[in-house]
Amino acid sequence: MTAPESHPQRLRVAHLNPNTPTAFHLRPGDQPRADIATELGLDGLTRLDFQGQVRAEGRDGWLLTGKLQARVTQPCVVTLKPVRTDIADDVRIRFTPHMPDVEAEEVEMLDETLEPLGNFIDLTAIMVEALSLALPEYPRAEGARLDDVAPDIAAEPAADTRRPFAGLDQLLKKDGGES
Repeated sequence: MTAPESHPQRLRVAHLNPNTPTAFHLRPGDQPRADIATELGLDGLTRLDFQGQVRAEGRDGWLLTGKLQARVTQPCVVTLKPVRTDIADDVRIRFTPHMPDVEAEEVEMLDETLEPLGNFIDLTAIMVEALSLALPEYPRAEGARLDDVAPDIAAEPAADTRRPFAGLDQLLKKDGGES
């Protein structure tokens, strides 16, 4: 994760007011954005903005709701040309001190917005994780097609992979005859 010194923004849970939402707004400068881009393997991260609020939920839980906006540059998976993508994603995380036991043999699917509650809520870590989850997995330049780059691969017949041990009996017979 990005070092806390590069863009510290952690909320101490004990200092949060359960009666009033705590607003936050993170807009990292050039160097922290460059560090995050390097961490995530991006060619560029020209804009990153994360804002929202943390408010009490129930007796001892907290709910973070926010909006992540970013502009990233990644290499095209086909041509390696730079692909710029604008990201706008809603973030919702529920923090609870009562996490279900995931070690049990039969576990129901956990709520993916549920996180364990510690002493701090690290907004920077949440921002970086939300960005990494919102990134396009296979960015593609406009008009880029795989068959344009590698037409020879598509023309070759597919190898028969249904018989991985074909010919093994012949080798065993040959090897057995020499003993």
